[in-house]
Order: sequence, then C-alpha cells, then structure tokens
Amino acid sequence: MKKKSNNKIEYGDFQTPLTLTDKICQKLVEIKVLPDLIIEPTCGIGNFVKSSNMYFKDFKKIIGIDININYIEQLKNNQNKNNNKVTVIHDDFFDFELSQLIKKRDDNILILGNFPWVTNSQLGRIKGLNLPEKNNFQHNKGLDAITGKSNFDISEWMLIKCVNFLQNYQGYLAMLCKTSVARKIVNYLYKQNCHLSYCATYGIDSKKYFNATVEACLLFCQFKPETKNYTCDVFEDLYTSKYNTISYINNRLIRDSKTFKQFSYLYTNKPTIKWRSGVKHDCSKIMEFEKVGDFLINGLGKKVKLEDDYIYPLLKGSNVFNQDKNRTKKYVLITQKYIGEDTNNIRKYAPKTWNYLQSHASYLDKRASRIYKNNPQFSIFGVGEYSFYPWKIAICGLYKKLEFRLFNLIDNKPIMFDDTVYFLSFEEEEKARQFFDILTSTEVISFYSSLIFWDEKRPIKASILNCLDWKNVFK
Repeated sequence: MKKKSNNKIEYGDFQTPLTLTDKICQKLVEIKVLPDLIIEPTCGIGNFVKSSNMYFKDFKKIIGIDININYIEQLKNNQNKNNNKVTVIHDDFFDFELSQLIKKRDDNILILGNFPWVTNSQLGRIKGLNLPEKNNFQHNKGLDAITGKSNFDISEWMLIKCVNFLQNYQGYLAMLCKTSVARKIVNYLYKQNCHLSYCATYGIDSKKYFNATVEACLLFCQFKPETKNYTCDVFEDLYTSKYNTISYINNRLIRDSKTFKQFSYLYTNKPTIKWRSGVKHDCSKIMEFEKVGDFLINGLGKKVKLEDDYIYPLLKGSNVFNQDKNRTKKYVLITQKYIGEDTNNIRKYAPKTWNYLQSHASYLDKRASRIYKNNPQFSIFGVGEYSFYPWKIAICGLYKKLEFRLFNLIDNKPIMFDDTVYFLSFEEEEKARQFFDILTSTEVISFYSSLIFWDEKRPIKASILNCLDWKNVFK
C-alpha cells in the first residue's frame, strides 16, 4: 500500500477531475483562446484531452503525452476510432522535445494540464527518481544554492521548460499549479526578459478537487513575439470578473501596487540595517532541551547536567507569535559565538558540555546539509555578535500576520530564536523601543503588507523585512 502511495506522489498521479477540466476549457474559450495545436504534456487518464476535444473548435490536433503506458492504452481505447485529430504518445516529459510536435511555426499552440505538485525534497524522502537532472536552474548563489532555497517544486521546472519552448512560437500556457509556483513563473519570465503579452491566475478550490490544503490556481499566459508585459491579473476564481493586478516595481513583484506606491519612499534595495534569522543546528534532539529543576532533558528524553556557559533560552516561532516568553521551558546549546569559531574551546571551558557533544557526535556528524561540511565539528549557523545583545525585536516568518514582538533577557541571558524567526538586536532598551514603535506603526505595517503574498508557506521573509529604508523612516 505504501509503495502504491509513493508512486502516486512520485508521478504526480492526482488526476484532474473532468468537471474541473471542463470548467477550465470553458474559461479558455470565454477569454478567446483559439489554439491550432493543443498539447497536454502529462495527460494521465486524459481528462484535459477529452475536455479540449469537446470545447475547442477548429483546432487541428490534440496531443496527449504520459509516462504511464496503462493510461496511454486506456486513453487510446476510449478515443473515437474515427477521431484522427487526437494523438496520444507514451513518453517521459523530462526527456521529450516538444519541438518535434510542431509542423507549422505559425500555428497557435496551447499547452495545458496539471503537472505534479511535489517538490524535489519530497521525492528524495521517498527515494523517487521521476525528476529532472539536477542543476541549479534557479541560479541561486552561496548558501541559498545548498540549503532551503535549492528545494523546488517539480512543476516549476516543468513549467519553465514549457515557457522556454513557447518563446519560439505564438501561443498559450494554461496550467494548474500551486499559487506560489505561479508567482515563481511570473518572476522567471520577468528575470529572463521573456516574451509575454498577458498573464493571469484564477483561484482553484484545491480542497474540493484534490483534497489538498494548498493555495492553487490556473496559471494562464499568452505569448507573442517581441511582446513583454510583466503584470499579472489575479482572479479569485474562474467565474469572477473582478481582479487585482500584481506588477513589478523596483525590480520586485508587488502584491498591492496601489498601497506600495503610497509608501514607496520607505523602500530600499540597499538596507543599512539587516534582519537576522535564528539559530540553525538541524539536530533538535541533541541541541535543544527542556529544563526540569537543575537538569536539562534533551530530545531523546535523557536527563543531562551541563555547564551554563553554552546554554541559552530558546523561543520558537510560535512562542514569538504568541508572545509567551515567560512560559518557555526550551533551551538551546550554542556552540559558537560566530560562524566558523573553533569549537575545541568548549573542551577547555565546559568539559561536561564537551563530553556530552562527543557522546552524541554520531547525531551531529550525520547532519545532511552541506553547510556543515568543512566547518568545525558541532558547528551551528545563524549566530554572531548580534545574537548576544540583550534586546531583540522578533517576528515569526510562518504566520499570516505582521506581529512584531519586543524581548529582553530570560534568566539574565540573551534569548535565542529558531530559524523560523527574524530579528533585530540592540544593546540599549531605549533604541529597541524606538525601533519597535516604528515597526508597529500603521505606516510601516501598510508598507510591508503591500509586499507580502500571504498565501505562501513562509510569507514573511528577510528579503521583505530588509526593504525598509530606515533613513527615510527617521526623517
């Protein structure tokens, strides 16, 4: 049963119901999409093929492609034998060259369907092989290329392949995907200076159609040579005529252009004060504790007694959002004062802590992230001089609300945060409170809100927080 479930995840085998493919094709006809050639690159049981055949008129050819031979045979058998306008092909999209399907360059091409909504890291966990050859196609740099930002949705790669193909032709893209992926495609089109004449997203009830709790949409793009329009109309669903437009301002995709323009004087792409992220150690069972009396209990349930030198109070993202500083029982082992510091110092100053780390080295040494390679044993990240200042303003990136919190010491020690939290740190209370008053002002909250796409998994990011121009704030 588990193998069947893994195969379903790996191959994106969540078939789009015919009721939805019908509605999508009706919408495309309504907005005057007139294709000559219709391609569904991962057609599965072929509901988009069936709906396209019913709703589009005067097309020349419909082509469905899928890696699953059983679906291909099933679709062939269900087709009208006299319908020579529909062709199905057994092939792998990752290896297939779409250009071989084109007979006439001036044909209007429509690529539509529903690519897998799985990420490459999810495929890694189930040892899936149905993914593109590894390369840094997002062009991330430094740590971003080897940590979380190198994780990507498989559909993103597949959509980019379709976009690049359509750059050489006149046509349309109409694909179901996560809303966050749709924005990544809009961003790709802009960053790569691609041809694009129109773009829109239409909200889809993913719970109703796929039993998935994720924001999803129909991404629609129209491509014409030499046309470059990088705005995107956002419709709540397939039926409404009301929409908001997201657009690029200052080289950034803005959720609420009207509000942003009102507060644009607060924007900078060269921050003088930077938000930091919390501690990253990737080994909570060993590095995090609950305090019971004079003892610490680690994530393995073991009672340990360590020197106080390297132990600090820890607030998780939920603690920060709920502002429950006084109820935290969490503590964290901070092995370095700055990134790259020699951890052998622990042996000298805190022998119990050193022995504890050595006895649990097998857990720490097998941390998978490449950031720990070629660094001192027991290294952590997200620490610096700023980590040890007494006053901090913090916000959790995971919540869908701008709630800044002001914190001071716990047990006369500076607070540490987990890596879902962003913070500013201060040596003096007066300055911390001054900054806090600014951050919680209506003006700054409105400015930040105009930049944030609230449907994302981590809507609040350091890259957004760092857009505030403090020089203009203090004028």
